[in-house]
Amino acid sequence: MARDARFDGRFYIAVKTTGIFCRPICPANLPREENVEYFLDKAQALQAGYRPCLRCRPDSAPSSWAWKGVETTFLRALQLIERGELQTTSLAALSDRLGISDRYLRQLFQGHLGMSPKQYALYHQLMFAKQLIHSSSLPISEIAFASGFQSIRRFNDAFKKVIRLTPSQVRKDEQAYTEVSYIDLAFKGALDWPHMLDFYRLRAINGIESIDNTSYQRSFTLANNPGWFRIYPVKTGVMRVEFNLEDTRQLKPLVNQLRRMFDLDTDILHIEQQLSQVAPQLIQRTGIRIPGVWNTWEAGVRAILGQQVSIKAAMGQLNLLVHTLQPNGVSHFPTPEEVSQADLSFLRMPQSRKETLARFARFVTENPESTPEQWLQIKGIGPWTVNYARLRGASEPNCFLAGDLVVKKAITKFPAITTDSVSPWGSYATFHCWSHA
Repeated sequence: MARDARFDGRFYIAVKTTGIFCRPICPANLPREENVEYFLDKAQALQAGYRPCLRCRPDSAPSSWAWKGVETTFLRALQLIERGELQTTSLAALSDRLGISDRYLRQLFQGHLGMSPKQYALYHQLMFAKQLIHSSSLPISEIAFASGFQSIRRFNDAFKKVIRLTPSQVRKDEQAYTEVSYIDLAFKGALDWPHMLDFYRLRAINGIESIDNTSYQRSFTLANNPGWFRIYPVKTGVMRVEFNLEDTRQLKPLVNQLRRMFDLDTDILHIEQQLSQVAPQLIQRTGIRIPGVWNTWEAGVRAILGQQVSIKAAMGQLNLLVHTLQPNGVSHFPTPEEVSQADLSFLRMPQSRKETLARFARFVTENPESTPEQWLQIKGIGPWTVNYARLRGASEPNCFLAGDLVVKKAITKFPAITTDSVSPWGSYATFHCWSHA
């Protein structure tokens, strides 16, 4: 009833008399309590027959881990389905990847959500489509394919059946034509964008990343398709992403990647409250989030080249690596295969570190699904390198780099800070420690 923004994305309110479900922050008149149902997930509200509110737009609500603490397999299944796994493979193949039977996977979804995995996938596609209709410059025909449908007709039929409106009814006003495609991404809480840009600026790869006073831009490869994006704030709680993709079907994976990379789904107020209780003077600027990199492979390379040297020296070696391997013009971050096949003698660093990089590239080439924890078996890679990859490559929230020199110096000022005391927000404690440097 207070429309408290801290609960946005954590649950949804469905009104029986109108058949509509809303975010907790919806400005509409409050319904009577006996006419209200509550849901943890948007898909559950759709399954119950409610359509999303056009005023508060639940499709754009910041994501929230409503299922923390439940079965790990279920969480992993949710993540894979939200990335579009069932659009390209069967339920049986997904189950095999999870190491369970498809019958057990259906039981998990029925028990936690009250629906089948395929129903969840469909509802997720439709809510993403609705978000694109409201918040992107894409024409509806492209939105159909971007949200995972194989035909415009099937998209229109499914949208009308579940949302109970046609796509054109949702997009009442024709979007003005723009030369560059864009989508707006919502988030909640403070985001110290200047701090994040400064962090990226010191670590930018020439030809791949570009940072100005307001935006971050980079090129990438996604499912073997090249692309680029530029991200910048347009208003409080909204980041705009301009992008170019050869395959529009990769838009959802790109959005997932960017929400992770720029840490748009975290409850920053809750995190900072907890860290302030541990060390009241630690947080000198609010809204510091994890500035991620494209993937764990890139983070691993950055960490190896950054072992025991300054940021400036590490970036000199990284730019040398990228530009030497692409003499005709930089288009992407080098792949594990490219690095493993290269003669790395041109790098100006100890031979042992060159050999570590070569071993790492070979390992990732042979084990593309490996996790950073598995890299510890590689000679030359220790806990600091692994934790850095977890921190920036996977954006894990609880990677406290206690062995980092800057962090060690900060701990002398804040003796209450330990790996245990800042858990489960060690990553944020690390960045706040760095902010005191």
